[in-house]
Amino acid sequence: MGLYDAYLALRHRRHPAGPPSHVAVVITERDLLEQGAYETLERFLSWAFEYGAERVTIYVSVLDAAVVPTLERELRTVEAPRSTAFRGPGDTERADAPIQVSIGLGGKHEFAEAVRSIAQEVETGALDPGEIDEVDVERRLVFPDEPDLVIKTGAERLSDFMIWQSVYSELYFTDVNWRDFRKRDYLRAVLDFQNRQRRFGR
Repeated sequence: MGLYDAYLALRHRRHPAGPPSHVAVVITERDLLEQGAYETLERFLSWAFEYGAERVTIYVSVLDAAVVPTLERELRTVEAPRSTAFRGPGDTERADAPIQVSIGLGGKHEFAEAVRSIAQEVETGALDPGEIDEVDVERRLVFPDEPDLVIKTGAERLSDFMIWQSVYSELYFTDVNWRDFRKRDYLRAVLDFQNRQRRFGR
């Protein structure tokens, strides 16, 4: 660890605010085509758990659905420090693991599937429309957990991200491209999170 990284790590440890429990990072299929992209992902996962995260979501934005099987195959080779759940287009099974990887599963599609499931239960009489609340929606999401911190590298846009889960998340954008993302960049994101006053929509 360099001196500057050690300085940032010390600031993080001494900060009165706790670290984000759930960290999400948004990357693109193009990011994963860059040399060293998967090594960066392995390092990112190790940093996240080293600095206090209990859960990490990797959200891979995909424009060409045909590449999803290849991306999933490559992502499954990544050495992860915790168990991992992979979900892609068409998946409806709830992801429940310390590391959750979404590959091309758009937030709009995920939310629409949850609404469709609720509508089917209303139609069969298993669910009273007047009693539907947020919990009913969240129970049907593939990725049910709400990230505390969402990191986006390379550009200030999230694409079709987790539109329900991230409504109260703290968003952190950096100009650093994914292939160049370093520990100091992660620590800067965490310190930025710790310096914010979360309002949760209030």
